[in-house]
Amino acid sequence: MHLKQENKPAALPVSTRLRALLEATEISFIMEAHNALSAQLAERAGFKAIWASSLTISASMGLRDANELTWNEVLDLVEPMVDFIDTPILLDADSGYGDFNIFSRFVKKAEARGIAGVCIEDKEFPKRNSFADTSHALANIEDFTAKIRAAKDAQSDPDFCLVARTEALVAGAGMDEALERADQYQQAGADALFVHSKQSTASEIQEFTQKRQGSIPLVIAPTTYSSTPTEEFEAMGISSVIWANHGLRAAVQSMAQLYQNIHKNRSVAEFEATIASVKDLLSLTKTEELLETEQRYTSQKPGTP
Repeated sequence: MHLKQENKPAALPVSTRLRALLEATEISFIMEAHNALSAQLAERAGFKAIWASSLTISASMGLRDANELTWNEVLDLVEPMVDFIDTPILLDADSGYGDFNIFSRFVKKAEARGIAGVCIEDKEFPKRNSFADTSHALANIEDFTAKIRAAKDAQSDPDFCLVARTEALVAGAGMDEALERADQYQQAGADALFVHSKQSTASEIQEFTQKRQGSIPLVIAPTTYSSTPTEEFEAMGISSVIWANHGLRAAVQSMAQLYQNIHKNRSVAEFEATIASVKDLLSLTKTEELLETEQRYTSQKPGTP
């Protein structure tokens, strides 16, 4: 397991770096994380932005992706990620946790905690995960654009990013509805647009990009059409691709298999060489840094300069 990382001070605030990533002409990739440790691993792998996923954060807490976590609980869970890494975090803020007033307050609190940007989707509260086998009710356009305007007015950092996500294609509302919503969200002040699809191919996304008149960056999460080559996304003019849930999915698969094997074999002997060492965990949590500073704080007697 390769854990080496160069620690270089960031020249720009996280919000500025996230905005630059979204607005760059070259396609970028944003990796899911659900806690501080997974965020650290994504950062070390080289990802320039982190997606704090509602689905995986909820699942890691044993909860459903249905607003069972309150918005202040979400911020409490994401704050250790902010503290632990230098990489910008784009927070999945579901449908905004309420009306324009509640969402604007949430944005103020998210910004104050060092989050670089938030993404809000146009479904009614409480939301249901896009891949849940149920109907999906879209929010009223006027109500949703009010949230966008209020949030943009509430932010104090001009580079703080608001990504507006339309679920019109997921909800079966049709391409015209998706295009209309995209146009309205840009006019309301969104910094980027996230168009979601749960088709097995990228055909809906391709049609959307061909018909869209907007100019703000376009973001996708190809969870169900993951076999589409990145070159096709580049040809469509996609700004950023979010790998929205893959970290936790990989962890669940690996842990489930390991636990079953250990239970069956009644021993960990044959698995030790295939998993991260305790030394790896100490390195990830910067234990060496603690040991280096421990003597400085514990060797001096009270009152010693």
